[in-house]
Amino acid sequence: MPVIDSPSFFIGKGGGNLISFGSGQPDLAPPEEAFAKLNNYREFKYGPVRGLAALCEALVPTYPDSKPEQFVITNGASEAIDLVLRALYVPNGRILLPRPYYYSYPHNVRLAHLTPDYYDLADGKIVLEELKKKLPGARAILINSPANPTGTVQSPELLKEIERLAEELDIYIITDNVYRELVYVGEFYQMGGPKTITIDSFSKTYGMCGYRVGYAHSYDQKIIDQVVEIKTHTSMNTNILAQEMALAALKSPRDYIDEHSRIWRERRDMIYEGMKKLGLDLWQPEGAFYVFPKITNSNQAVNELYFKYNIITYDGNWFGAPNRVRFSYALDVEKIKIGLERLAEFLKNRK
Repeated sequence: MPVIDSPSFFIGKGGGNLISFGSGQPDLAPPEEAFAKLNNYREFKYGPVRGLAALCEALVPTYPDSKPEQFVITNGASEAIDLVLRALYVPNGRILLPRPYYYSYPHNVRLAHLTPDYYDLADGKIVLEELKKKLPGARAILINSPANPTGTVQSPELLKEIERLAEELDIYIITDNVYRELVYVGEFYQMGGPKTITIDSFSKTYGMCGYRVGYAHSYDQKIIDQVVEIKTHTSMNTNILAQEMALAALKSPRDYIDEHSRIWRERRDMIYEGMKKLGLDLWQPEGAFYVFPKITNSNQAVNELYFKYNIITYDGNWFGAPNRVRFSYALDVEKIKIGLERLAEFLKNRK
C-alpha cells in the first residue's frame, strides 16, 4: 500500500464508492450561457497572448480606473501566480506567504528562483504586529482572502493597513481572490494600489475548473507587460474557446452566483455542525468551501481515511499545518452525510 505524501496522488480521482472531500472542484455546473458557446464555435487559430480583447474589456468594470491592457488571461489562477512570481524575480527576492498556505505557493515561489518566507496566521487570521516584523525588505507579500485552506476572511480595515504598509515599504502585494464571491461572514475587500497584483479565476465562481481560465491584473503596466512577454515563450495564448465561455459566464445573470452562494452556505453549516458533533476542533468557515479540523497524525489519518474508509482528504502538512486535515465541502449534501458517517466510524475506531 503506497504512502500518500502529496496532493498529486488524489488529483483527478473520484467516482464509485469514493467520497471526495479533497479537491476544491465545485460540483455545480457553469452557467448555461457558457455552454451555449459550444453550439456554433468554429475558431481554431492562435489567440492574443494577453487574452481575448472582449474578455479583458469585460473585466474592466471590476477594477476602478483600469484599462484592458492591464489584464492578462491565463491558464487558471495557477499560471497567473507562476507568471507573476517570475516577473517579480530579483536575486534573493523574498516572498511572504501566509501559513497555513495553499499547498502550491511555496513550490511556485521556489520554481521562480525566489525565497519563500512565512507569516503565521492565528486561527486563520493575520496578526498585524507579527506581520510588521516580516515586511521590511520583502519583494512581495501574498494575501489570500477568502482563504484556502482556512476558509477565513480578513477584515477590510486590516487589508487597508497592509496596503498602507506595503506602499510605505515599496513592496508588491499579490492578492489571490479566486474565492471572492464565496463569503458568508464579513465582506470581501478588493485590495488595490499601484503595486497590487490581483489574481483571479473563473474556476470557483462559475464552476469552470477544467476550462483553466484565470487572469492577473495590475495598475503597474510594467509587471503585466513582463507577464505577457514570459507567457509568449511558455504557454502562449490561453484556450480561446474557454475564454469565450468565461466571457459568457461573466455576462450571465447575477442570480447564478447568489443561488450558488446559498448552496455553499448550506453545505458549510452541515459539515461544520456535523464535525462539531463528532468532537472535532475547528473554526466555522467565513468564506471559500473548506473546513480545517485538528486531527492528530494527519498524514496517517489521510492514508487510513482513503484506504480503509474510501474518503479523500488533504493532509495539513501540505499546507504548513501539521495535525490538521482539510475537507472540501464542494460536493452534494448526500455525499457529505455519507462522508460524515464514515468519518465518525474512523474516529470511533481510532480511539
